[in-house]
Amino acid sequence: MTSQSQLHTVPVRVYTTDSRIMIAAPMPGLEPDDISVTVADSHVTIRGQERGPRQHERELLLAEWTVGPYERQIDLPQPVNGALANATYGNGVLVLALPIMASGQPSIRSEFVLEVIAATRGERVGHRGRDLRPTTTQERRQKMARPAHTAQPAED
Repeated sequence: MTSQSQLHTVPVRVYTTDSRIMIAAPMPGLEPDDISVTVADSHVTIRGQERGPRQHERELLLAEWTVGPYERQIDLPQPVNGALANATYGNGVLVLALPIMASGQPSIRSEFVLEVIAATRGERVGHRGRDLRPTTTQERRQKMARPAHTAQPAED
C-alpha cells in the first residue's frame, strides 16, 4: 500500500506546434482546484493534492492507480509564456497549452490553480486567438454567456 505522503509521478505526453507546446497529463480522482501549475522559462511543474483523506482507512484489495498526491517537473525544449498559458481539466486529464516565447523575450514566472467550471471540470484561460492576446477565464465566461447576436458590437 502507498504511504499518504508519497508523491506519484504523473506520466505526460508533450506535443509541439510552431507557436505552442502542449502537455497532457492524466491526474485521476482530483477536482480542478486541487491542481496547480508553475511555469518558469522552459520548466513546468504540475502538482495535484491528494483527494479523499479517508481512503487510507479502508483495506485495499487492489490499487493500480492513485488519487494523488501528484507531482511532475518537465523540462521543455524552448521557453514558454506561463502568463498566457491555457489549462483544462476534464475526464481526469490535465491539458496545458503553453505559448512559445519569442526570441529575446524576458522570462516570466507564473503559478496558477485551475478554476472550477463544473464539478470535475476546470480551466484557466490566459490567451485567446491566433495572435495570443491576453485574457482571463472570467472574461471568457462573460463572452460565452452573452447571446450570440450581442457578442460583438456592429462596426460601421
